[in-house]
Amino acid sequence: MKAIIWFTGLSGSGKSTIAAKLKNELESRGKSVCVLDGDAIRSSQHRHLGFSREDIRENNRLIAELAREKANEYEFVLVPIISPYREDRAMARQIVGPGFIELFINAPLEKCIERDPKGLYKKALAGEIPNFIGIAGSNPYEAPDSPDIHIQSNTAGVEHSVIQILDFLKSRGI
Repeated sequence: MKAIIWFTGLSGSGKSTIAAKLKNELESRGKSVCVLDGDAIRSSQHRHLGFSREDIRENNRLIAELAREKANEYEFVLVPIISPYREDRAMARQIVGPGFIELFINAPLEKCIERDPKGLYKKALAGEIPNFIGIAGSNPYEAPDSPDIHIQSNTAGVEHSVIQILDFLKSRGI
């Protein structure tokens, strides 16, 4: 069975780091894996999109369609993307169809601000990045109500998080 793992969480929660480690682990087991990193796709293919509500929805839709296409080539498609709105994640699940797995990488906003690997929170809090997800009232982060997998990245290390994901996949026969 093919799996598209849709990592959602705030910027700095650990989505890309965990996805990279999971990719390495799956490949070491002989699996074919593609990572569609939300930041990389936005900065290359979707540069025309901003951070308005409509642009976020469109970015999520386009990435979901790309993930569905890549699932024809790979056993696992990993999609680390903030994807802040429940409605958009439901749309992605509908576009992708069977094999969609919602993975919530949960870290408190304070921890993400503390980590701030790209310096984005510092800029957002200084007013340099308008509409920043989780900071701007116009773009709140809506945590999933019932994700398929829920990881507390502020308490679980990367290795433990990957084991938790692998255990979930095994329990589903994937």
